[in-house]
Amino acid sequence: MTTTTASALKVRHIDHVTIVVKDLEASRKFYVDVLGMEEVERPAFGFPGLWFQAGPTQIHLIEQNEESGPAGNQIAADASISRTRHFAFEVEDAIAAQAVLEAAGLRLAAGPKQRPDGPTQIYVQDPDGHLVELFSRND
Repeated sequence: MTTTTASALKVRHIDHVTIVVKDLEASRKFYVDVLGMEEVERPAFGFPGLWFQAGPTQIHLIEQNEESGPAGNQIAADASISRTRHFAFEVEDAIAAQAVLEAAGLRLAAGPKQRPDGPTQIYVQDPDGHLVELFSRND
């Protein structure tokens, strides 16, 4: 692959993230009831799934099936949580988000901690072990 200083290809933003889950309802409760995302209409694909809106980005869930591969995310026991596979959402207040997560019976996977450039980060796992970062800017 060659590197150029100017490319005709310019990525605009992340449109969606797709994850494979075992239980659509358990995941719906996490992403909608706990994280406050909006469930949105999904095209009539020939396999079960759900779509959620998170600001300008969507989260697409596919129920585990023969063609999807296994649900979940395997995180090695000795891995640094903030340095392994995850996706992040900006929230108004990460510390307040921690209280919401704990009230829902969820434990933090890591944090709260402050990133070197200022934002506060917390990490939680969804029902299938996908690692979700929630962060807030300390403006």
